[in-house]
Amino acid sequence: PAAWFAELYKRDGLTGGHVIMLGPGNDTEARSALAAYPGGLQIGGGVNAENAPGWLDAGASQVIVTSWVFRDGKVDWARLAELVKLIGKNRLVLDLSCRVRDGQYFVVTDRWQKFTDVTLSAATLAKFSESCGEFLIHAVDVEGLCRGIDGELVSKLGQWSPLSVTYAGGANSLADLETVARLGQGKVHLTIGSALDIFGGQGVRYVDAVSFNRRAA
Repeated sequence: PAAWFAELYKRDGLTGGHVIMLGPGNDTEARSALAAYPGGLQIGGGVNAENAPGWLDAGASQVIVTSWVFRDGKVDWARLAELVKLIGKNRLVLDLSCRVRDGQYFVVTDRWQKFTDVTLSAATLAKFSESCGEFLIHAVDVEGLCRGIDGELVSKLGQWSPLSVTYAGGANSLADLETVARLGQGKVHLTIGSALDIFGGQGVRYVDAVSFNRRAA
């Protein structure tokens, strides 16, 4: 159950983990996780202005939003402003997950299937930083493959972002934590998913990742 993982992260003092609701029918599990670790987890998946305050009240530290602030492949700045006014920028994490096309990183939405007209750059991240407290960025082309991180993207995020960034995609060893810390100039954090033993992976032991986190603190 989701609460089991939440209790584990709480025990080990891990913050900034995210509960992502991939599809319908996840509300009960998500709420149980937030209740198990109030203020310790972010939540995303179908979050909008209507339900964001409720998820914060349920114990989320921040809400993660992506598709709802994009319409027809473009940023809906009015929607974003509405959300910021409602919950405050520091309670909002913008998910700017991306795929490579024509040598650039384009933000993708709707389960990463729809390309927007937004490319990641120093100017883009500076603009969005006015409306959120943090970024979550999946390198979609390597996500879930456990074949290594997109080092070029991590390096660019370290150069470009004025805010803390959580990068996800391709991590398959403890060495990736060292690499991301170095390439990201201390601003980029790493999510390890499929490779982690508690998620059924074989590349990284959870206890080793926790030890790394404590040394880096």
